[in-house]
Amino acid sequence: MTSSAPGDPARPTRPDEPVPSVSFREALGVWAKIGVLSFGGPAGQIALMHRILVDEKRWIGELRFLHALNYCMLLPGPEATQLATYVGWLLHGVKGGLAAGLLFVMPGVLVLLALSIAYVALGEVPLVAGLLFGLKTAVLAVVAEALVRVAKRALKSRTAYGIAIAAFVAIAFLSVPFPLIIAAAAAFGFLAGRLAPTLLGPGGGGAAAEPADAVALRSEPPSWSHAIGTGLVWGAVWLVPVAALVVLLGWSHVFAQEAVFFSKTAVVSFGGAYAVLAYVAQQAVEVHRWLAPGEMLTGLGLAETTPGPLILVLVFVGFLGGFRGETGLDPYLAGTIGAAITVWVTFAPCFLWIFLGAPWIEALRGNRALNGALSAITAAVVGVIANLAVWFAVHVLFAEVGEARLGPVALPVPELSSFDWRAGLIAAAAGLMLLRLHVGMIPTLAAAAAAGAALTLAT
Repeated sequence: MTSSAPGDPARPTRPDEPVPSVSFREALGVWAKIGVLSFGGPAGQIALMHRILVDEKRWIGELRFLHALNYCMLLPGPEATQLATYVGWLLHGVKGGLAAGLLFVMPGVLVLLALSIAYVALGEVPLVAGLLFGLKTAVLAVVAEALVRVAKRALKSRTAYGIAIAAFVAIAFLSVPFPLIIAAAAAFGFLAGRLAPTLLGPGGGGAAAEPADAVALRSEPPSWSHAIGTGLVWGAVWLVPVAALVVLLGWSHVFAQEAVFFSKTAVVSFGGAYAVLAYVAQQAVEVHRWLAPGEMLTGLGLAETTPGPLILVLVFVGFLGGFRGETGLDPYLAGTIGAAITVWVTFAPCFLWIFLGAPWIEALRGNRALNGALSAITAAVVGVIANLAVWFAVHVLFAEVGEARLGPVALPVPELSSFDWRAGLIAAAAGLMLLRLHVGMIPTLAAAAAAGAALTLAT
């Protein structure tokens, strides 16, 4: 009999043969590698983890990986970060989940903090302003490409298309709160999964046969005592600092506002960064006035060029909020504190969701109702991303945007004479590169930044 590598799922095993384990030290090296290489948004990051964890290392099987991914997509927050945390937990428990999640996020946090500092220090320099102009304009094409990619994956039936259209109309024209849209989609999908599993498309059947694990993974049964203890500990890790900021500084202080606002964002950020950015942009721009509409696109463009989840764009928002707020501190120190608060309240909930829910989700592999809720939420996210694309396009391509109301319906009305031909040209070229020529994201953003600098300096 031919032997295989210890992590090979095809390796023949005997009932009495011990299942090999992965050392924590080896796992740290792999998670650090994934964290540094995790460019390309959630699709690229998930593909990277699949290649390394499933295909190369063979630490987790295909079905177990997809089950973990489905749960993470159902959660608020960055699904790639939560997937890394989930697999780390499967391998080494809480310490493994912490290591995987932190190593996945921290390289991007440090890079984006440095870019945020450079932005406020050099953003008014014509060359730098031109680079950022091209970058934020190209993000329109990035969002459009994400919309196409997610739609192909999520919309596999007429019902799914209907959910997406309803979500778009609700958030774009009726101003229905984003959390309510997600909750309604989840409830519909849950019922559809129980009563009519094929209504949302193929894949609603029971679980397929799953091979034995190639390496030792956690399989402890869930318990209410463990769940309550986990919820209390990680809930305190997340919310005690928020409460301390509010009590010590008051509701009106920018640090307290950021802690509360980004805590709420962490709860409603279903579908990843693209889905929640419309909500963040509206609140950060129109309510808190931490930044301008164009600056949200700049931040997203910077986040696209760094490793880690795209939700790290919130580091940019938190930095600008602290930098421009009335804190009595040096602006750069205040901005750094604002960014740190944002990172804490954005990612602490990720560990709560995984450590609290993973034992139960492991016990529910193949549950139809859960898969139905996931499918419906993903379909609704398509409509939300479409709204994000429209909102960004209007505010980038036109300098002046008004609003027309017809009862409960609100429509953005751009001033046609304020159209920016430079933004239109760069966005069209970036869209051609990404959607037609399939050029990579980093080369596309680099070309757009160079074109923005050239057009800015020439006009």
